[in-house]
Amino acid sequence: MKKQFTILGLLLLFTATTVQSQDYTTAVGVKFYPGAFSFKHFVTSNAAIEGLVSFWGIKESNGSRITGLYEVHNSISGAEGLSWYYGGGAHFSIYAESKTNSSRLSPGIDGVIGLDIKFRNAPINISLDWQPSVELGNYEYNRFISGWGGLALRYTF
Repeated sequence: MKKQFTILGLLLLFTATTVQSQDYTTAVGVKFYPGAFSFKHFVTSNAAIEGLVSFWGIKESNGSRITGLYEVHNSISGAEGLSWYYGGGAHFSIYAESKTNSSRLSPGIDGVIGLDIKFRNAPINISLDWQPSVELGNYEYNRFISGWGGLALRYTF
């Protein structure tokens, strides 16, 4: 997985000559890992809010998570259209345990850091980020989660 992120990051840097500066206000799409629907909207020229709705299912547990992030974007000198961003937010996770037939709500806090690119002649936005978080729900789910984040593909307006 790390190798894929490295390759994708390099690809984004090499395609910087075919992109332009952030010229979209709103973008809607999907984010991979975890699987999520993504909505991103710029509230100022360099600050955006992003909403994520994620779902997962594994043998012992199913769940969903709603996340809200505030992201500050900064252009990268010499790389037109490419920006890096950082920010934070909060989430609510719902875990459905199959073996105990119970559900648990777990709020948490999130950080985010990543790269964002908008292609010049296409209404496409791609971002690659890391989204560490801390679950604050109960004794079983109070933990640091380092594996969230991923690749987002969005249609821009």
